[in-house]
Amino acid sequence: QVQLVESGGGSVQAGGSLRLSCAASGYAFGNACMGWFRQAPGKEREGVAFISRGGNPYYADSVKGRFTISRDNVKNMVYLQMNSLKPEDTAMYSCAAEYWVSCNGLRPAADFRYWGQGTQVTVSS
Repeated sequence: QVQLVESGGGSVQAGGSLRLSCAASGYAFGNACMGWFRQAPGKEREGVAFISRGGNPYYADSVKGRFTISRDNVKNMVYLQMNSLKPEDTAMYSCAAEYWVSCNGLRPAADFRYWGQGTQVTVSS
């Protein structure tokens, strides 16, 4: 059974940084496309960053230059380093995994079968 567990969320002031982690188990992690999504109250879920099996990253325009996604295929971990945080980054952040998707750019949430429970990020002005 695939399990994804996020951690690292919290409350920070604008301009601050957080590092989110996603621990994966139950599948061949190295074969999966991994993504970070976020959802703010009253808004649709948004794909933030994705990383291919080979480590190629892709970012939404809203976070490009501020967020960095990475993966450790030995530890079965995915990370999202978030710098220069803004109040509009406030959301529940979730990691997602999928084998059967071409991980070559931004992907919709519907493409991913496996999801973590999420971790809350709150940025105050």
